[in-house]
Amino acid sequence: MAPAEILSGKIVSGQVRDRLKQQVAEMAEKFPGFRPGLAILQVGNRDDSNLYINMKLKAAAEIGISANHIKLPNTATEADVLKCIASLNADPAVHGFIVQLPLDSDKPINTEKITNAVAPEKDVDGLSSINAGKLSRGDLGDCFIPCTPKGCMELIRQTGVQVAGKRAVVIGRSKIVGAPMHDLLLWNNATVTTCHSKTSTLAEEVGKADILVVAAGRAEMVKGEWIKPGAIVIDCGINHVPDSTKASGKRVVGDVAYTSAKEKASFITPVPGGVGPMTVAMLMQSTVESAQRFLEKFQPGKWTIQYNQLTLKMPVPSDIEISQSCVPKPIDQVAKEVGLFPDEVELYGQTKAKVQLSVLNRLKNQPDGKYVVVTGITPTPLGEGKSTTTVGLVQALGAHLHQNVFACVRQPSQGPTFGIKGGAAGGGYCQVVPMEEFNLHLTGDIHAITAANNLVAAAIDARIFHELTQSDQALYNRLVPSVNGVRKFSDIQIRRLQKLGINKTDPMALTKEEVNSFVRLDIDPGTITWQRVLDTNDRFLRKITIGQSPTEKGFTRTAQFDITVSSEIMAVLALADALDDMKKRFGRMVVASSKKGQPVTADDLGVTGALAVLMKDAVKPNLMQTLEGTPVFVHAGPFANIAHGNSSVLADKIALKLVGKDGFVVTEAGFGADIGMEKFFNIKCRYSGLRPHVVVLVATVRALKMHGGGPAVTAGVPLPKEYTEENLQLVAKGCSNLNKQIQNAQMFGVPVVVAVNAFKTDTKAELALVVQHAKEAGAFDAVECTHWAEGGKGALALARAVQRASQAPSNFRFLYNVELPVVDKIRLIAQQVYGARDIELLPEAQEKVALYTKQGFGNLPICMAKTHLSLSHDPEQKGAPTDFVLPIRDIRASVGAGFLYPLVGTMSTMPGLPTRPCFYDIDLDPVSGGVNGLF
Repeated sequence: MAPAEILSGKIVSGQVRDRLKQQVAEMAEKFPGFRPGLAILQVGNRDDSNLYINMKLKAAAEIGISANHIKLPNTATEADVLKCIASLNADPAVHGFIVQLPLDSDKPINTEKITNAVAPEKDVDGLSSINAGKLSRGDLGDCFIPCTPKGCMELIRQTGVQVAGKRAVVIGRSKIVGAPMHDLLLWNNATVTTCHSKTSTLAEEVGKADILVVAAGRAEMVKGEWIKPGAIVIDCGINHVPDSTKASGKRVVGDVAYTSAKEKASFITPVPGGVGPMTVAMLMQSTVESAQRFLEKFQPGKWTIQYNQLTLKMPVPSDIEISQSCVPKPIDQVAKEVGLFPDEVELYGQTKAKVQLSVLNRLKNQPDGKYVVVTGITPTPLGEGKSTTTVGLVQALGAHLHQNVFACVRQPSQGPTFGIKGGAAGGGYCQVVPMEEFNLHLTGDIHAITAANNLVAAAIDARIFHELTQSDQALYNRLVPSVNGVRKFSDIQIRRLQKLGINKTDPMALTKEEVNSFVRLDIDPGTITWQRVLDTNDRFLRKITIGQSPTEKGFTRTAQFDITVSSEIMAVLALADALDDMKKRFGRMVVASSKKGQPVTADDLGVTGALAVLMKDAVKPNLMQTLEGTPVFVHAGPFANIAHGNSSVLADKIALKLVGKDGFVVTEAGFGADIGMEKFFNIKCRYSGLRPHVVVLVATVRALKMHGGGPAVTAGVPLPKEYTEENLQLVAKGCSNLNKQIQNAQMFGVPVVVAVNAFKTDTKAELALVVQHAKEAGAFDAVECTHWAEGGKGALALARAVQRASQAPSNFRFLYNVELPVVDKIRLIAQQVYGARDIELLPEAQEKVALYTKQGFGNLPICMAKTHLSLSHDPEQKGAPTDFVLPIRDIRASVGAGFLYPLVGTMSTMPGLPTRPCFYDIDLDPVSGGVNGLF
């Protein structure tokens, strides 16, 4: 008989590595930036372990696997190792990891407990009880197989001999080789016998084997004469025996007497160079397999989402009744459904969570989905249902048309929640739920903004007070105190020195003149633009006097409170695209001017770092869901009349990555298209770099009748009969406002779909008339919507129209170039968007134009503060007024956020409470302890 053919593990493992290298390259091509990740956890510093680990690291580098070696000291406890394993289990960049055995620790560690702590889906060594159990049960496609048995099977396949029907003998029953080898052969349909140290007829059993796998750990235990002629022999042994001819005095042999065995076998593995290289190759193969499973499971844009079935009732119950009748999905389930990893989600109870910004970096190479903005015609004081339409549209796209879709909406202010408007979660069967949690505090973002804003306000007045009452040296000693005899500038103080042109880092090296420049902001109290804020409609704080305590030594001044969501801190939150960007914007915020006319910033006050700390959690978008189970990001604030009134750039960017290139992100702009949408385009899109595909313009018969000359609409007062009876003449006349807002959207080069939000008092003829007028005015499409009463089903026509419009040509453009003079930019908005004949700058506004231009802020976009109840500055002028002059009474700068905001007319940023506020209807349920009332 011819000697056995040698099964070279070096050759076969080389082939395996080449194949894996190609697979990894294909992954990187299909998923740019992706690499399979392998972690190797070692305890102690054994020389043999170091050798094996280096082999694995080298193989990983050759294939393109990102390998990380984590080394714990030999003083590590079992708890230390388990903590490290938990971290690796949660790390989405790690697709496989192994614990290098044996554990070399001075402390007692239960090895089985450690190996079982490894997540089964990452256990590429196949040593956990779960993977072992699956293997023993025959679930080979759903488990990881220990690397040595897996390598043995690969070598057996190389022979071309069919395993099925053969007699196989395995010598050894260890958990790492013998026992899994038995199971593997068995489920490949061999008839398997396992032998071990207690087997009395070992030679006889070996003689029956067509396939022999030896893993006994005893040098040359199996003799050649035992072997059945023509058998396949796989030798897993690594033993050292004395050999005086070797420099080391020893040589490596297997568990099989190789010289005699190869004369009987048809195939045999050498030692070394047989099974050893295959073990490392199979570890790499399992890691690549794990990465492939990961990609299949977490492929961006590949959602497996469970929708909630609505049980519609007529008449439609109150919003809170509907919300509380819904059982929301656990929010961690929603996160998983949309492709977020557990470590990217911070749970705030069962129904809301914050999402880490790191998801943007993970998905940076993924294409964005379609971007849709929902806006409206000029509304009545009751609102026309933009939020409801936003939710209805995403429910239709998601739960009914099975598209990946995210809603990105604004967080409501407590002002309207308890004041005149109620909640902002949508309404009827189109709500963000739970609506009471949505409307009350949520995760505390607005409270964080209040705290941060008022910290700046306190710092301004405190600094003025200290500069008035202390000498230069006293100020310097307090600003740069000596600690244990050493003075040191903080980072923010170094930035101030650099701004002043003082390139020194030694506090003792400043001259008297430099100390004076450093310590004196010299704020002119009359130029302070930074106000205190409160998230409540407290009209009596619109104008106040501060500093009346005797401790303030006569330093009093007139100030005011604004509502929190108008704070520049909110604007920065909405427009920042990263934590670091938010911090830089905070530092640039201008709070006043010095007596020499120089801008004073938050960085000059030294508060930038503190603001970032207060806002570090608020910067993360809040995840919630709709009634039908579609995902929602709730982030940043409302009020496009006094602010820019859009949800955050970060929420939109994360959502666009999560939905994938065929998905949709629907975001909402505040109030009418003349303010919220204009600011969305000219400010938000300018800073985000995002380009919208569709504008959804919400219109109602009620609002159009108002614009057509109908009587005043007042919150809390029943509608006059003109609004509850058919009146086509009023509707037709009021369509002038609809036509103008369609033109406003088209001005930016984006297709417009009009959503006619139907109320129960509207007639078919009235609704049809609005649809007709919208199409004649140039809308891509116009559809009637009944989502308030029917949920997503009632917005299906709208959803299909949006799908079609998203495929239409779009030529997005800004209204103005920021390089234009400030007055020209204001005039363009007034004339092109509002329909004004011209603008009039009052003296204070003229002074501000000159000041901001001189200070270098003239190239910022414009954020008009104007009534939302008219295209003009006068809330009584309805329809589409023309030939009016727009008065600009003042201009302020939000330099950190990145815009100038002219004040139009007599707007107040602290609304007052009405005679009967919403909170009359809100209370705790005496039985359940939940919230009752009308939001």
